[in-house]
Amino acid sequence: MTFAEAGGGLALDAPPFRLERLGIVMAPLPGEPWELEGVLNPASARGRDGELYLFPRMVARGNYSRIGRARVLFDEGGKPSGVERLGVVLEPDEAWEKNSVTGGVEDPRITFVASLDSYLMTYAAYGPLGPRIGLAVSRDLGTWERLGPMSFVYEPSLRTDLNLYPNKDAMFFPEPVPGPDGKPSYAMLHRPMWNLSWISPDAGAPLPAGVSDPRPSIWVSFVPADAVAGDLRALTRLAQHRQVAQPQYPWERTKIGGGTPPIRVREGWLIVYHGVTARMDVHPGPLDPVRYVAGAIVLDPEDVSRVLSRSEVPLLQPETKEEREGTVPNVVFPTAIDVRDGGEADVFYGMADFRIGAARIRRIT
Repeated sequence: MTFAEAGGGLALDAPPFRLERLGIVMAPLPGEPWELEGVLNPASARGRDGELYLFPRMVARGNYSRIGRARVLFDEGGKPSGVERLGVVLEPDEAWEKNSVTGGVEDPRITFVASLDSYLMTYAAYGPLGPRIGLAVSRDLGTWERLGPMSFVYEPSLRTDLNLYPNKDAMFFPEPVPGPDGKPSYAMLHRPMWNLSWISPDAGAPLPAGVSDPRPSIWVSFVPADAVAGDLRALTRLAQHRQVAQPQYPWERTKIGGGTPPIRVREGWLIVYHGVTARMDVHPGPLDPVRYVAGAIVLDPEDVSRVLSRSEVPLLQPETKEEREGTVPNVVFPTAIDVRDGGEADVFYGMADFRIGAARIRRIT
């Protein structure tokens, strides 16, 4: 992978990264109805006991999703090799997590925020108006309290209400960062989708002011840290929305979205994200034929809406049978990262929307 100049800023003279596959970590358990249509797209977090836990999306018949919990097992070489299942931590119990056909709590990301001594889980709640972002909090990774659906303060400069749009692929930074007003803030990356024609043929795709490209892209919004000090529920009310990155390269020409929660590297904040292209050379099925791949992006620590560098070519793309064949073929979808000693980290990703794989990220130089 190489990094290129992007976002109008100067490119970093940053060492490039590579991802090396480690293999399958979790697959549906035969005979388990809650996993009938796959286990995929997990969050991860280190518990206070030092153990690594995965929080997979578990899909039952009818695309009904729950969020589970599993302890990661490692082989003698330190590679993740399997899991011990520990049950379910979140079900689609709320009205805003269900619709008339099905429902789901999907694709979680977890960030431990030391200044709050709490784990924050963002997830996609598939409710009456499509996906929107939910937030839950935990002290121990076992018991989770919903703080509610995320809402977005109206910004006159955008001339639209972000609460109108479906949204997903959300994740928090692990510490306060400078907000656009210079105040220390908790920041959340997210991915709004502008096309509302699925709700009403007359709705179309009303774009925010200043946005000319309708393709889904990565945004960031903020909550002042002092507002959260007295009430964690303040995290659900976000403001000062900024676009971070749009599709740029051929491998992400359809859309992009956030992947793993940000981790601090010497150049800035590193995120392994996903890019999507439509695949017109395969036979259409019940879902539009697509291809998901993974790349890396580095954000400015002084202004997290500013891209310092990003992948010109994918770090990881569907190549193995498990990545090419599944519920949705040709998908690698990074959602979790576990930092290791020695400048490495393990990335966990969905494989064809059916299994969970792991890959190790390293610097090439």
